[in-house]
Amino acid sequence: MGEPQSVLVPLTPAAVFLVATIDEGGEAAVRTLLSEVNDLRKSVGFRTPGGGLSCVTGIGSSAWDRLFTGPKPAELHEFPGYNGPKHSCPATPGDLLFHIRAETTGACYELAMAIATRLRGAATVVDETSGFRYYEQRDLLGFVDGTANPEGAAAEACVFVGDTDPEFAGGSYVIVQKYIHPLDQWNALSVEEQERIIGRTKLSDYELPDDVKPPSSHVVMNTIVDENGVEHDIVRANMPFGTIGDGQLGTYYIAYSATPSVTEKMLERMFLGTDQAAYDRILDFSTALTGTLFFTPSADFLGDLPDAPAATATEDPDVPVPEFEPVIEANAAATGSDGSLAIGTMKRSAQ
Repeated sequence: MGEPQSVLVPLTPAAVFLVATIDEGGEAAVRTLLSEVNDLRKSVGFRTPGGGLSCVTGIGSSAWDRLFTGPKPAELHEFPGYNGPKHSCPATPGDLLFHIRAETTGACYELAMAIATRLRGAATVVDETSGFRYYEQRDLLGFVDGTANPEGAAAEACVFVGDTDPEFAGGSYVIVQKYIHPLDQWNALSVEEQERIIGRTKLSDYELPDDVKPPSSHVVMNTIVDENGVEHDIVRANMPFGTIGDGQLGTYYIAYSATPSVTEKMLERMFLGTDQAAYDRILDFSTALTGTLFFTPSADFLGDLPDAPAATATEDPDVPVPEFEPVIEANAAATGSDGSLAIGTMKRSAQ
């Protein structure tokens, strides 16, 4: 199995999530960045000893075809989006994902700006989200997030591709979504009602008994058991995010798995419902703004990329790859770029 990327590092106090689309003609510069992103991480991380800086790089389905020849991860496809009876989940653009984590916000930003500098003229950052660790590992709804994550060997088994797709062993599929929460409405509920919606106690974080949890609770909706009675897990690395002034407060959902079918089954149940419930009640207080699927290849893959398609030049004089620039210059360039998601113009995708 190829050496995995740092998918299973512990949660950190800070994270930056960058999603970008590749510009026309930008493939050669993107390939250069993919092969050098770990060196950038080392350069930034060396200056912040003990900072735990890591970066997981993901590649979308259509981007894969533009960047590489040869085989493709067996289950890599575009995120489908879901239209439910009451709530919908859009599929939004994204060719590249950079999941950056560290003990300090500064280290995350420095690496994010270095990556954005290298992508200038070759790709457009369509979403930049800064996550933070809230108290007691809680989300902004006040509940502990990620309790059900598997640990140790069980986590590796559910996250990393194995013998079923040997060309891409050590890789992982990842789905990202941004959810915003109407906290005034949520906080108007009683604690008991909030607990029934989530399926766990709020203060102590214990799962409610089966005869108490409603079938529409978030815990029930995200429990996937196959026909053989085997429960299938994913690893979430969710982070709260938000700006208080405009009320855009929410959760950045990021789920790693060895097959995207597990995460997609959870989302299907949440948005389209089950025989017992029309939808996941948490969606009454969590609105999905984005949805994108990526494959995170092994570190070995990024260190030795497959050949580029014939249409992708190895060097493109019209799309230079900039050298790493100082933080002040990179920040000035970033503030002048258009990182809008254009949420209002996006169409929700049908299942």
